[in-house]
Amino acid sequence: MHHKIPNVNKADLCNSFQKTVTEILLENVKKAIQKTKIKEVALAGGVSCNTYIRKEFLKLKNHGIKVYMPDIKLCTDNAAMIASAGYYNYISGKRNELSLNAIPNLKLK
Repeated sequence: MHHKIPNVNKADLCNSFQKTVTEILLENVKKAIQKTKIKEVALAGGVSCNTYIRKEFLKLKNHGIKVYMPDIKLCTDNAAMIASAGYYNYISGKRNELSLNAIPNLKLK
């Protein structure tokens, strides 16, 4: 069965997705602020590199919320670092079985 792909402007679709995700993030943060009475928010990680998300989160300052976020150059996604570690393990000859499992608190050597 063939599915017809709608003729959608990709830029508009991506913009709408970004806006919706940001609205949901902000809604959840506002709920957390109301429940906890905490008046400080820290934005970090790869998502915090998104300029639209940063701009929208900064609007929380208008409601007496302190917003912290690192410089964009420090907002990295760990996927690149994991890929780099895997690459160097691979070229050094280290291999693992497919049964290898993630260890979330593994110490780096």
